[in-house]
Amino acid sequence: MAARVTVIGDGGMGTTCAIMLAENGHDVCLWSAFPDAAERLARERENRRFLPGHRLPDAVRVTGADDEALAGAELAISAVPTQYIRGVWKRLGAHCPADLPVCSVAKGIENGTLFRPTQVLLDVLGAAPVAALSGPSIAPEVARQLPATVVVAATADHLARQVQQLISRPYFRVYTNRDLVGVEIAGATKNVIAIAAGILDGLAAGDNAKAALVSRGLSEITRLGVAMGARRATFAGIAGVGDLVTTCISPVGRNRSFGEAIGRGGGVRETLDATAAVVEGVATTASVVELARRHDVEMPITRAVYRVLSGSVSPEEAIASLMARPLRAER
Repeated sequence: MAARVTVIGDGGMGTTCAIMLAENGHDVCLWSAFPDAAERLARERENRRFLPGHRLPDAVRVTGADDEALAGAELAISAVPTQYIRGVWKRLGAHCPADLPVCSVAKGIENGTLFRPTQVLLDVLGAAPVAALSGPSIAPEVARQLPATVVVAATADHLARQVQQLISRPYFRVYTNRDLVGVEIAGATKNVIAIAAGILDGLAAGDNAKAALVSRGLSEITRLGVAMGARRATFAGIAGVGDLVTTCISPVGRNRSFGEAIGRGGGVRETLDATAAVVEGVATTASVVELARRHDVEMPITRAVYRVLSGSVSPEEAIASLMARPLRAER
């Protein structure tokens, strides 16, 4: 049965979600925070900045008007980078029905509050039903209809199943998962490890180093997730190791590509300014370091990335420091 779905955010993933929903026969509205961008996208029917080469189906209506975005919607997909979720949904809050389900596809931790994306939504919107869709889903690959598998977790099982049914495609398989905390923590923290993976690539540190990074990175993000109440098994699944591997190896992944530029000697600010899309892992790194402190969790790779991004050490010094840690048994 067709549904009315609004996608909030016209980045690569938001545009891809709008395309898939329209392919499934739904009535889709794609909202942009910038009226001029909305007008251009509505006219050209192609998101040339974030998803070039993929035409928007005719069933996708594009708007930049706040009062039109959520009118009649049965579900909203929040495709807004984590650090902007609060501002966007405060802006749209007056037009948002109190019981409208919202599914986030963001992967980060809000600075200051240390909230996950769905926690930010609840903080702004109140007791709205919320969900999170996450997993290895590089937007350009999904838009090319290459096979991808993700998970959706929600505050209610029926909402997870609703999202699963609405957006699943023959090339986009969606599983449900009851661990909302774990799904969101995995999605956020893997971006930090991906920055480290990119730094290794920029330094030409080799495949042995990358393999060690991915395995030890998974260990530390699992420790944090479990300390925060997540299920350990989530980090061994699609939202955990699955997303981590994709983000650490994809040549088009924003976080890995950013790290590679840093490893080659680029400055943090200059590299960010040269990147069209938001690199979620940069802001999230500071939040994860603070979460690790609060929960008394050892996260040496995350802390090393934080020190590189803050300019305290060079990438080479960070690797040397990790390699010089006291010898111990693997846990």
